[in-house]
Amino acid sequence: MKVRPFPHARALSALAVMLLLAACSGGGNAVPGHPTSAGLGPTQSQTFTVARAGPAARVCSEASVGYATCDAWRRLDVGQAGLMRHDQPHTTPSPLASAASGGCVNPSSGYTPCDLWAAYNLNPAGGGFGQTIAVVDAFDDPNAESDLAVYRNQFGLPACTTANGCFRKLNQNGVQGNYAGADTGWSQEISLDLDMASAICPNCRLLLVEGNSNAFSDLAAAVNAAVAAGAAIVSNSYSGTETAGLVAAYGPAYDHPGVLMTVASGDGGFGGPRFPDDLNTVVSVGGTTLHSIRPRSESAWSGAGSGCSAVASSLTAQPSWQRADNRIRHACSNRAYADVSADADPNTGVDAYDSFNMGGWLVFGGTSVGSPLIAGVFALAGNASSAGPSYPYAHSQALNDVSGGSNGNCGSDLCVSKKRWDGPTGLGSPNGTGAF
Repeated sequence: MKVRPFPHARALSALAVMLLLAACSGGGNAVPGHPTSAGLGPTQSQTFTVARAGPAARVCSEASVGYATCDAWRRLDVGQAGLMRHDQPHTTPSPLASAASGGCVNPSSGYTPCDLWAAYNLNPAGGGFGQTIAVVDAFDDPNAESDLAVYRNQFGLPACTTANGCFRKLNQNGVQGNYAGADTGWSQEISLDLDMASAICPNCRLLLVEGNSNAFSDLAAAVNAAVAAGAAIVSNSYSGTETAGLVAAYGPAYDHPGVLMTVASGDGGFGGPRFPDDLNTVVSVGGTTLHSIRPRSESAWSGAGSGCSAVASSLTAQPSWQRADNRIRHACSNRAYADVSADADPNTGVDAYDSFNMGGWLVFGGTSVGSPLIAGVFALAGNASSAGPSYPYAHSQALNDVSGGSNGNCGSDLCVSKKRWDGPTGLGSPNGTGAF
């Protein structure tokens, strides 16, 4: 297990907290388990600190060629599985929470759904009805549904279960049951993915499709099964070393017109191109450090993946929406990534719940946070069937343009965050749903 500290700490000042709470005005009682369109309501003031810089570890080991690595990092010193806690539990109000829950009560030290709604200017009660987000991962998480229930109950989100038709779990052949063996690392990834999709789009249906292994042959089969099962959006929080063989054999699985594909850009910083981010049929999601919410302060995360495809293929050719940008055209002759971004720094990580060989509440980072998060934003916007990967480029003015920071030394926009497009953060992070 690879462990490394990340240098960028998050610090929410008392003023930032007051601004967040002041902005969350309005309110109204909600029926337990049923979302409302009420605005963020007032809550009592709290004083709290948040996660400091500290050690984090990949939850999946780096995979060999032909196999995928999940792109999640877990903090080792915060949360119930950590050595110590640096925070006091705090509450931010939830427009979807029941009257009894009182809002987003933070069980650990990561960002809650309420924090993410505020940071990205989202109204979770306003969309997502009838949309299905598929999460594709490797191996089995036997506790996926029960862990999801804990997360959603904690934050007052409506129940999403097999019994009420909101949650489904399939194997890579599109069948319920006969799942692959369980894996501790990928189980954490599955929990993180389901929780982030829930956080951003609580009204969406969730479909978990598990590949038999982390081989791209199995993951591609799982993606096809997700599409066949009716997913409008498919989130893929994994990546691997690009090869021409992977692009030719499995690239078509990520090309389904009318179905939106989001992909984590990787957690190794700028380097060799990654599959399936190298495909011009997906939305590659880079990573930021979300220093504070209001005022929002965001910069490129040093671990965010970015790159330029080195394979000659119609699936990796530079698309017209990138060729139109001189900076992208000069930085890369083929498909460049990332396209958009979201919080990924483990030091500014998110709460998630995983109980399979783990302690429950954990704090995660990595671009795995962003893939299901951005999938949720597309679902809220309701444009998944028509938007496609070009949509953020045509509506980039509706994004938060992230500048500052880098993910390596490449001498170009592929690794240095600047105004407009850059590799680590793409065109920027969500500021409402207008770019999605």
